[in-house]
Amino acid sequence: MNVKSKILIVDDKPENLVALRTVLKDLDVELVEATSGNDALKATLRHEFALALLDIQMPEMDGYELASILREEEKTAHLPFIFISAVYTDNLNIFKGYEKGAFSFITKPFQPEILINKVKFFIDKHQQGIALIELNKDLENKNKELEFINKELESFSYSVSHDLKAPLRAINGYSGILKEDYNAELDDNGKLMLSKIIENTLKMSGLIDCILNFSRLGRKGVTKVCINMNALVAKISEGFKTELLNEKLTWNIRELLPANGNIELLTQVYLNLISNAIKYSAKKNKPEIEIGCQPEGERVTYYIKDNGAGFDMRYKDKLFGVFQRLHEYDEFEGIGIGLATVQRIVAQHDGLVWAEGEIDKGATFYFSLPS
Repeated sequence: MNVKSKILIVDDKPENLVALRTVLKDLDVELVEATSGNDALKATLRHEFALALLDIQMPEMDGYELASILREEEKTAHLPFIFISAVYTDNLNIFKGYEKGAFSFITKPFQPEILINKVKFFIDKHQQGIALIELNKDLENKNKELEFINKELESFSYSVSHDLKAPLRAINGYSGILKEDYNAELDDNGKLMLSKIIENTLKMSGLIDCILNFSRLGRKGVTKVCINMNALVAKISEGFKTELLNEKLTWNIRELLPANGNIELLTQVYLNLISNAIKYSAKKNKPEIEIGCQPEGERVTYYIKDNGAGFDMRYKDKLFGVFQRLHEYDEFEGIGIGLATVQRIVAQHDGLVWAEGEIDKGATFYFSLPS
């Protein structure tokens, strides 16, 4: 709803008020008139004004005194006002007017266009201020709604975890009993099917955990510190070297610039990207992984490069979607949530993530962060 801006016009002479009202009649504003300083102060108690037009020469309380009081009151401390005078037009009085906090000074007689343009300027600023306040209120309401939704989602996530995992635990438990107590009575085909049941229940349980962890990522606050990326990557790579014991895999880790971010989340980024590089290059005779970075203005771009299976660049937009896979499961294991997690974490750090690749010639995954 468009609320009209209110203008306070103060002059002890009714004919001057009529003249001001005539000049401003075509503006979409509401005029509130006062014939004395006291009446003007009473009006400020009842109304919210966008602008005040003050005469200086008035009995009992002149415009300067009125301006001083307006500036001292919290409600009107920032109210813009314009002095209008036919008497106090010398430089000394004009300077005094500005000293009292006037935003402008108009001497009589004046051209109506000058007053109209100045009034329009302040009304426009007032309307912009109202719009900004409304926007802030809207954002505040949206934030409250978002907080409520997040709490509901947290509750829903717990229910999903409990309700979906309960039958899985039952299936896995009964399968374990069947394997332990009746294994001798099963033929090879029965044993194979039982092992597949156990394998897939564990896989489903892991999938539920991944989905829940992914959903929680967007609701976590990000506490940032300066991270030694060399130490972080060295620790991760040593872990992979110890676990894999793959002597064929060549590591080429270059000097890395520090990053400002959350160490736990960025560790997850590197874990996901490096494990992908290892997985997709595992079938190569001489698998290679290169990790490095390059400064670019106010950002640093980090990369993980491999010489593995690569991918078709026509489908690059699918890489970071949840459950999106460019390879069959029997080729390379995975549930298709790792890169989506990387993208969400990098976005939380005000960063970007992208990839380049070629089929059978490897892939390079990049993420850039503010330096």
